[in-house]
Amino acid sequence: MRLLFPVDVTEHCGPPDEAGFTVAFPDLPEAVTWGDTLAEAMVNATDCLEEALAARILARDVLPAPSAARGRPMIVPGSLIGAKAALYLALRDAGITPAELARRLDTQPSAVTRLLDPAHASKPARIDDALNALGKRLVVAVEPAA
Repeated sequence: MRLLFPVDVTEHCGPPDEAGFTVAFPDLPEAVTWGDTLAEAMVNATDCLEEALAARILARDVLPAPSAARGRPMIVPGSLIGAKAALYLALRDAGITPAELARRLDTQPSAVTRLLDPAHASKPARIDDALNALGKRLVVAVEPAA
């Protein structure tokens, strides 16, 4: 799954203290942010997306598949939270518990817990190993930013 999430951007006009832009993620209703300028709002949207994905991973909640862009801007999480979200999705899709993944990796369950913890600075090679144990691989691509 590609973790490119569309956003709805709304411009607010009015007095200077009320002007700006709101960015909302239709696939993640809890994820809404804003900025005084469009550029600031879009930078904040990346942080907002990462926080929403992290909260859902920690709550063991569903990560929805991103809907189609339909002309809307798309936001992608940073590489670390993106990799952790991919691992989380692969684990759920396989119906495998973190304890079973730890067994497959010949490691402690706490090591898998750290791999899934959005706040832990996991090594990419360990995430690759975990995905491989699930019969998956992480693919990195470079695309135009806008």
